[in-house]
Amino acid sequence: QLQASGGGLVQAGGSLRLTCAASGRTFRTYHMGWFRQAPGKEREFAVTISRGGGSTDYADTVKGRFTISRDNAKNTVYLQMNSLKPEDTAVYYCAASPGSWLPKDEDEYVYWGQGTQVTVSS
Repeated sequence: QLQASGGGLVQAGGSLRLTCAASGRTFRTYHMGWFRQAPGKEREFAVTISRGGGSTDYADTVKGRFTISRDNAKNTVYLQMNSLKPEDTAVYYCAASPGSWLPKDEDEYVYWGQGTQVTVSS
């Protein structure tokens, strides 16, 4: 089970830190990812991190502004979001994948959190 938190309302240029807490003892065996869904749009990939946390991959739209990290001892993955833009407004979902290396396809993720709303005002 995944529980996402940390969303909120922030002005453009501001920062937020999202947290995704996982239950169970196999967290370290999953690649973790963050996806987002803006109003009226399909859910899209944002970032993923490898099982050990040593490798990451970012969508071009967030590269250089967002940073993913994980603490396997705490069963938690984080998403630090800086220099936020109004177009970052979306529901953000964390997800877990047992499969291929740094997956970007949401079909490769088997567990999903409930989502947390991020709203960036201009």
